[in-house]
Amino acid sequence: MAPPKDIRGLLGPFLLLLLLLPQGPSLTIPKELLQPPELMEEPPERVVVFPSDDVVLKCEATGNPPVTFRWTRDGQLFEPGQEPGTSLVPDTGTLLINGTQAPRYQGVFRCLADNRLGTALSRQARLIAESTPQWPKEKVTPVEVEEGASVVLPCDPPPSAVLPRIYWLNSRIMHIAQDARVNMGQDGYLYFAHAVPSDSHPDYICHAHFLSPRTIIQKEPITLRVTPSNALKHRPPQLLVPRGESSAYVALQGGTLLLECIPEGFPTPTVEWLRLNGPLPAERVSLENFQRTLQIQAVAEEDDGEYQCVARNSQGSTRHTFSVTVEAAPYWVRRPQSGIYAPGENVRLVCDVYGKPKPQVTWRMNGIPLEEVDADLRRTVRGGTLILAQVEPNDTQVMQCEAGNRHGRLLANAYVHVLELPAQILTTDGLQYSVVENSSAWLHCHPFGAPAPALTWLTEAQAPALGLDRAFIFTNGTLWLSSAQLSDTGTYTCHAHNTHGNTSITAHLAVKVATRVELTPRSATVKKGETVTFVCRAWADPSLSPATLSWDRDGQPLRETPDSDRLVLEPQGAGTGVLTVAGADYWDQGRLRCQAHTELDVVEAEAMLRVVGRPGPVSELQVSELEAGRWVTLSWTPGDEHNSPVEKFVVELEEQMFSPGQWREAAVVPPVPPQTRLALSPHGRYRLRVLGANAYGRGDPGTPSTPITTPPAAPDRFPAGLHGEGNQTDNMIITWEPLPPEDWNAPELSYRVQWRPAGDGGLWAEAMVTAPPVVVTPTPTFTPYDLRLQALNPAGKGPETPPTLGYSGEDVPLAYPENVGIELINSTSVLVSWILSSHEGLRGHLHGYWVQYWREGTAVNQGHRETSPRASEQELEAREKLEMRVLGRATQAVLGGLRPWSHYVVAVAVLNGRGAGPFSEEMHFNTPEGVPGPPTWLRLQRVSDSELALSWAPPRHPNGLLTAYELHYRPVSSPANASAPVAVSFLPEQLNVTLQLPAPQAHFRFALRACTRAGPGEPVVRLGSTAPEPVLPNLDNVSVVQVGNDFSVLSWTPSGAQRNVEFEVQFQAKTTAETWQEHWEVSGRANSTHGSYHLRNLQPGTAYWVQFVGRNHSGEHVPFWRGDIHTNGTVILVQSVTSQGWFIGFVSAIVLLLLVLLGLCLVKRSKGGKYSVKDKEDTQGDSEARPMKDETFGEYRSLESDGEAEEKGLGSSGASLSGAGPALGSDDSLADYGGSGDVHFAEDGSFIGQYSGQAPHEAPAPDGSSGPPSPGRPPPGLE
Repeated sequence: MAPPKDIRGLLGPFLLLLLLLPQGPSLTIPKELLQPPELMEEPPERVVVFPSDDVVLKCEATGNPPVTFRWTRDGQLFEPGQEPGTSLVPDTGTLLINGTQAPRYQGVFRCLADNRLGTALSRQARLIAESTPQWPKEKVTPVEVEEGASVVLPCDPPPSAVLPRIYWLNSRIMHIAQDARVNMGQDGYLYFAHAVPSDSHPDYICHAHFLSPRTIIQKEPITLRVTPSNALKHRPPQLLVPRGESSAYVALQGGTLLLECIPEGFPTPTVEWLRLNGPLPAERVSLENFQRTLQIQAVAEEDDGEYQCVARNSQGSTRHTFSVTVEAAPYWVRRPQSGIYAPGENVRLVCDVYGKPKPQVTWRMNGIPLEEVDADLRRTVRGGTLILAQVEPNDTQVMQCEAGNRHGRLLANAYVHVLELPAQILTTDGLQYSVVENSSAWLHCHPFGAPAPALTWLTEAQAPALGLDRAFIFTNGTLWLSSAQLSDTGTYTCHAHNTHGNTSITAHLAVKVATRVELTPRSATVKKGETVTFVCRAWADPSLSPATLSWDRDGQPLRETPDSDRLVLEPQGAGTGVLTVAGADYWDQGRLRCQAHTELDVVEAEAMLRVVGRPGPVSELQVSELEAGRWVTLSWTPGDEHNSPVEKFVVELEEQMFSPGQWREAAVVPPVPPQTRLALSPHGRYRLRVLGANAYGRGDPGTPSTPITTPPAAPDRFPAGLHGEGNQTDNMIITWEPLPPEDWNAPELSYRVQWRPAGDGGLWAEAMVTAPPVVVTPTPTFTPYDLRLQALNPAGKGPETPPTLGYSGEDVPLAYPENVGIELINSTSVLVSWILSSHEGLRGHLHGYWVQYWREGTAVNQGHRETSPRASEQELEAREKLEMRVLGRATQAVLGGLRPWSHYVVAVAVLNGRGAGPFSEEMHFNTPEGVPGPPTWLRLQRVSDSELALSWAPPRHPNGLLTAYELHYRPVSSPANASAPVAVSFLPEQLNVTLQLPAPQAHFRFALRACTRAGPGEPVVRLGSTAPEPVLPNLDNVSVVQVGNDFSVLSWTPSGAQRNVEFEVQFQAKTTAETWQEHWEVSGRANSTHGSYHLRNLQPGTAYWVQFVGRNHSGEHVPFWRGDIHTNGTVILVQSVTSQGWFIGFVSAIVLLLLVLLGLCLVKRSKGGKYSVKDKEDTQGDSEARPMKDETFGEYRSLESDGEAEEKGLGSSGASLSGAGPALGSDDSLADYGGSGDVHFAEDGSFIGQYSGQAPHEAPAPDGSSGPPSPGRPPPGLE
């Protein structure tokens, strides 16, 4: 049935594709029907086995009734199982041959599969059994050649049906280095274009690797000896392979063509390839083995023609022409197809085969050649087509078409099955088909019957499906709908009928919305090592599963690997994927494709990733032989450009004799052509390498060349820096820069030095030395000489230096400057000028002038000289000489940094290389008066809330006569645009003042300037304040001036100008329970200016600690003086009843004892209640110096001592009152020494006086020491 006209254009390419696809049995027969034999698997055309390898020749087939198998060997029946070491695999026709028996069964095998409907025949399979490869024993003769001759080292591995791989190694299993000079041919031989001495080795070993037996064998080592030659001869190229001027080659279509040219010659030849009848197929051609081999992949018929290789070097060229004929092994154009036919039908079996030469086609029937079968008029052969007319049921059989030429054979089985069957449809009824719009829908309806049923497809509306312009029905019953639309959704019916019956099935088609990529990845160009991300998002029909995304590069799937995070594929929601390439490298570039998959379709989007970077290393660096002893020609194959064109090539050189391991740039070469000519220095050993450079930098260098040794030659250049100068008055030292060893051009070097008096044209004096200097003596003082220098080595003389002027030694000048003049510029600078009337007394090169000047004191102004308190120091400074060196021929100089109002002296001397000459006459000058410097210091001290005391010192540099001091001050808090500051002037003799300031307790800014007649100078600026600040008072001579029963008066002397500093007075009673407790009570606040404080509310007869507490600069309250006092009077005794002896009697007679005790207490109270300590003083000292016991204050004393005790006052001891910390005091009470005793303290507050009255014997201190505590040790509570 013909397709509609409007889709025939669409079907043309599709049908052509169907014809070109590999064709084979495609007929499906129901299992219950009889079926002729059909081969499913057959043996390969050639089987090569080695010892211990079993032979497996597969043969499997289907058929009904079941098939039986037969084998033939070399055309004769072969019975597996009957022959030793052979068997068949059960239920198959596969033949097994034991490996040990394989050699006896070599030959051509064929498998036949039979049942009663016919015989199927397999292709021929040739069995080849080989022994383990072994290299035959041979005696290898050493190869001896002269340097420069060509060498061929043979390999000749043992012959085998499977060609081995050849390697050349040495005895250390290292590959023999190969390059354009040394390389291996396709035959495995090792070819040397010319030999060099370094090729001499005793262990050139050829290894052959046989893959099938997994065996590597090696040839006996070959010894190569190369005799060095002193007369290398250049010669033009000659071809070692192939021989002659031309040769013919046959290439098989679809295979690989290899053409080889291996030249010899000196220098090493290069090889170029040409195609004489057209261009080379650039996309399929490659040059291998250092351009010695031309390789063309996938040979096509158009590759037929002539090819030529051209070998050339500097001496000439040679060429070889290859005539290539492209032939083809047989291949199918159309192979015969099996079929089911009804009786009376005509059968055509087409066997269309192409090949070159043209294949010969033969037919067989059930495996028997057709010419050996009985003739039948209904059977005819026309070309490659077999026609069977009016077939009958007994014509069921299997036909074989066989075609072959000298390159191979083809065999196809096709059965003819004759029977009568009603129409059937083998496709399942009610199948569901789903496609996306604009794609093709294939609805299957596979008919079966004899004769072949006719088919009709109907739409859901029962209209013929062929009414659609996009519909086509294939011969196998399949309905094809191209560009399916959503409206094509529905149920379709397939009807099949023949003369014996009819049947039908339905097929349901659902057309979905096509998946689409909504966000396509963007192409990117990144530098090597950068990270790039690609995002892809797809949408799919909601009735389908969400699209899954995958990525590939150039058709190869991309997957994450667990051991690397370079590729990260992240799904981000339904239909979205992100590909991240971290640290992009060159192999990451290519065409990246994002594919969105659903169960019905696949859509894709592409992006290009280009990775750019520095060029790759060059390869195949070739260096020609030395030309003229130093010139070489380099050529190379550029490396990968990495998507950025090469801008230049850099040739680097390593000199191994003098600087091994150091590469330096020798030449920069344009990118085209990749070659250059380079000059090398004589007497060197060099290696060369080349690297490319592009916009991203220089790439890695290629492999360095082999070392190149250059012969010696005369020096190329003369030494630099020729110079003649004396270091004594009667000599001249000639020096120069020695040539570095790499410029010697020979193993050794010497210098010829020549000199003569300048301008006399006389004979040259000379000296031969190996290094500078040359000392010429005696010579006149400072005389010019002509000099010249030349380097020499054993190979010859180098160029001479240009004539150079040198001088003998200098002497101290005799000349001196004249007419020294002074021009005032300002108060600190003058211009000094002079002239040198004659150069006769220079006696050397004029280097400049030496200006010396010094200050001699203050300038004289109206008969007066400046005076100051530091006049002696200033005069000492004035005598210090200063200097300035003026280089060259200048005749004036500016002296800066001078002191105003000063008297200076200046003198000038001439300088040459030997030193300074005599000074000129001294010139005296005065600098004018200038503004003074700032006062040396300015100090501020607060006097009161509205007064500040200022003092200052005169400027260190008055720079004139002081006329006044100017003081400017204003409040700091005032804005910048407030009224002008207050200005006060003082006479120059005044150096202090006390200011009454307008604002109390305020901050002020003070600026004090000194003035001369030139004006006011720079100010000294200070900030001051009248506001009180936290400060510890400075008190001198703190003492206790009065002591009463409940009070004490403390006095002191204020220190310096400090005024009105307040502080707290605290006190604490001494106790017997604890030596020291911090339970201070505040008595009140005192003022440092008042000089005294009345301490009240004390207990009579009690010892107290007293301390002054102030605030330091940090605002912390700290004690700064501490001492003790003892009040007059008697203490009120408070006793515990539990400590009295009468407590026991209280139990038996509480009332009587209570009355007696009360009476006694009343009597004691009426007598004053004094404690008696007088009796103890002479023996134990002051009771206060001993530890207190049980809350008592010592022992009772006699009443007679009460009067004396009342007359005693209380003294006090003090500690340092510097204000930096607490004072240190004594534990001794002064109560028994009277209140009028004077207590004296040193400036630091330590005790220096004595108690008034009788001094008692000192009792032991509480810590076991004798005497009162040291003034340097604080009381225990302070430690």
